[in-house]
Amino acid sequence: MSAVPTGSGQPGAEVVALARDGGLAGRWQLDQQASRAEFRIRHFWHAITVRGRFGQVEGQGIIGPDGTVTGQLIIAAGSLNTRNKQRDKHLRSADFFDAEQHPRVVVTVERAALDADGRLTGEGTLEAAGVSEPVTITADVIEASTDAVTLKAELTVDRSRFGMTWSPLRMAEMQATGAVTARFTRLPAESQQ
Repeated sequence: MSAVPTGSGQPGAEVVALARDGGLAGRWQLDQQASRAEFRIRHFWHAITVRGRFGQVEGQGIIGPDGTVTGQLIIAAGSLNTRNKQRDKHLRSADFFDAEQHPRVVVTVERAALDADGRLTGEGTLEAAGVSEPVTITADVIEASTDAVTLKAELTVDRSRFGMTWSPLRMAEMQATGAVTARFTRLPAESQQ
């Protein structure tokens, strides 16, 4: 099956049918070169937005015969880059990600499925700085075929829930948004065991 572009975030009916009929069942691996994890937060009392990117992301997923999805993204906390060395060092410190003690940010999808609108929705957890919190996960299917799927998702969290409360004079918002574009490729049949 050729790729079904879904620029509106709505996969074609063919993709929804494939997922529900078991055509996408199997193990999937994150394509690190075609995937990215970014974050943004409003700073200086909403005057600017600080943006960053994580340089190291890996992951895998399993699609069941009924189309349900489980999986995990593992992000190296120390690989963050905001293009400001001093700020990056601070973000890696115990005030924020505490990357030395907690080197990974982990998003675990415990169960998700395509809904009637063709959007992937489900439940999972976000673990950062040694704290794990339940999250609702929603992702748009950007492109899909029987061999590759690209998802795009955003998740806004209250960083104080992860102990990341540093903000002199309340300059930085407590709400931070993570954005992931993740391309997964199906593992060969011999790797499915």
